[in-house]
Amino acid sequence: MESLNINIWDADSRGLIEALQLELAKELLQVGQSVVIEWGTWARIERDALREEGRDLGAIVELHYLDDDIDVLWHRIQSRDAESPPIKREDLESWLEVFEAPDDEELALFDRVYRSSD
Repeated sequence: MESLNINIWDADSRGLIEALQLELAKELLQVGQSVVIEWGTWARIERDALREEGRDLGAIVELHYLDDDIDVLWHRIQSRDAESPPIKREDLESWLEVFEAPDDEELALFDRVYRSSD
């Protein structure tokens, strides 16, 4: 994104990018292709909306949920060393406080669920 002079941490820019990605994802689903959405999944209400939009387009909707503890996540971030500016552990801790993990009731709403942890 740096080469495009886009700051992915800017909420307005990120919103525009995600809206474009969603429209492209819908077009792909309408012609029978598979898509992966990796954003907008922190809260149940966001996952509900994405699941319903996929179903409205006739898609099979899967949830792939990685249930790892903070130390594993932190290790992956450090190993990747790809973010600019770098993610701090305090950032990760604050994000985990607002993340709404899917419960069994929600998981049952998806066509397929893949849940793994290290």
